[in-house]
Amino acid sequence: MTLSGVYVPLVTPFDAAGGIALDAVERLAHEVLDDGAAGIVALGTTGEPASLTADERRGVLDVVGGVCRERSAPLVVGASTQDALDALAGTGATAALAVVPPFVRPGEDGVVAHFAHLTGPVPLVVYHIPYRTGQALSAGALRRIAALPHVIGVKHAVGGIDADTVDLLADPPADFAVLGGDDLFISPLLALGAQGAILASAHFATKSFVELVDAWRTDPVRARELGGRLAALSNAVFTAPNPTVVKALLHAQGRIPTPDVRLPLLAADPALVAEAVRISQGW
Repeated sequence: MTLSGVYVPLVTPFDAAGGIALDAVERLAHEVLDDGAAGIVALGTTGEPASLTADERRGVLDVVGGVCRERSAPLVVGASTQDALDALAGTGATAALAVVPPFVRPGEDGVVAHFAHLTGPVPLVVYHIPYRTGQALSAGALRRIAALPHVIGVKHAVGGIDADTVDLLADPPADFAVLGGDDLFISPLLALGAQGAILASAHFATKSFVELVDAWRTDPVRARELGGRLAALSNAVFTAPNPTVVKALLHAQGRIPTPDVRLPLLAADPALVAEAVRISQGW
């Protein structure tokens, strides 16, 4: 399985009673696929999975899995433990998004050993986000992880373009997808050779994010212009903890029933939402 293109990590919309608006989940999934997204990520960070009950997570997965089966689209599901990975059997998931072990900082050898041991019914996309996990990984460590037979890619979100990012993409591992995970820096990462992205910002202007991926292969002048404009949109929706502004903007557009998030998240400042609404109107 080869991953490329834009994957949208869906929010989990809540209704006025505080439950999950599964009809809105289904509608969002169809909308982003209609606009050219290559696939969907369910129960990623943007979906607030830690705030959901087990039944709620299954409900989301059932709905998104149904859409992806209907549309023949890949479904990546957040699953970072052995139990969560094993539970994906029979769900229609095509890959799991598994975060580098957070907080404990096991060192590069420990991370490689962890992913060598973490196997299940679907292949893994490793989520490398050191400013959240506390664990840096060199290009060499990422190549060791890429050599594991059940690992097919990385969501690469290191907070910018560092030397290890340049090193990795200058000589990328074979049959291993580097997918950008920092929305603001996706254009330069694509310019270096990343195959695609997992972007919460792509709930909006989905067609343009898809075009950006393609343009870096065929029309760099267009890609630079488009990338700069999309960076402004991404910056606007990440001015408060994700997905607070994303959900507020989706609600303002009439695409989900409420802008609500669950604790420990709080609603985004209305001024930040207003700015995101203003910028989004250019798309």
